[in-house]
Amino acid sequence: MKLCLLASGSKGNSVYIESGETCILVDSGCSGREICKRLESRGLKPEKLAAVFITHEHSDHISGVGALARKLKIPVIVSHRTQEAASRQIGKCDIIEFQPGTGFQFRDLHIDPFPITHDACDPVGFVIESSEGKTGVATDLGIATRLVKDKLQGCRALVLESNHDEEMLMNGPYPWHLKQRIKSRHGHLSNAESVDLLQDILHGELAGLFLAHLSEVNNDPEKALAATTSFLAGQNTCNPQLFVGNQYQPSLTLTL
Repeated sequence: MKLCLLASGSKGNSVYIESGETCILVDSGCSGREICKRLESRGLKPEKLAAVFITHEHSDHISGVGALARKLKIPVIVSHRTQEAASRQIGKCDIIEFQPGTGFQFRDLHIDPFPITHDACDPVGFVIESSEGKTGVATDLGIATRLVKDKLQGCRALVLESNHDEEMLMNGPYPWHLKQRIKSRHGHLSNAESVDLLQDILHGELAGLFLAHLSEVNNDPEKALAATTSFLAGQNTCNPQLFVGNQYQPSLTLTL
């Protein structure tokens, strides 16, 4: 199993997952050229990609998906409602639709797309399972619902949102209505809320943890890292490798 955050933040998001015999992306919010460049910088081969899975239609998750899918001749796997909302950005390419809440098979992977709360038309997180174990991807969460917590149980690797520091958000430059949107049920998880979610799903086999979708304005990587590191230091359940996503360069690659 391999996992790499190719891009993570408010300007573009993409996760590389290699599990079993299949390599995929979750989202492609950078240009196709940039995605390929970042893959190659980590020794990963774009031509091995089998598909791009889409969480929701916001531009920081889909801006490069159509061009990349056409370049590599791979399908875009997306819910029907999200495909309709993003049809202009995705353009003409091979589309495979799924129903949120209904698991399905893609090659040797079992894909479980679960509904999340965010201000998009049909947003989902993913649990991706192969013979090597489960990987969970959950960003752009307004709240960590019971369903989210249930779905993320037992993952060997996790990509979790840690979007903002609450004090930085409230004291920062954003207008009040945007601060309220970020803090709402349809916004983003704070560092503290990310830790709360992690507390509910922590288990002994968790080996890799990526903190994702950090705001450049309302968060600081050191604050996000400190919150999670402090929590992990206070428990003896597991000791996962810890990564913090970056907007401008890919993370190191987790290999399990």
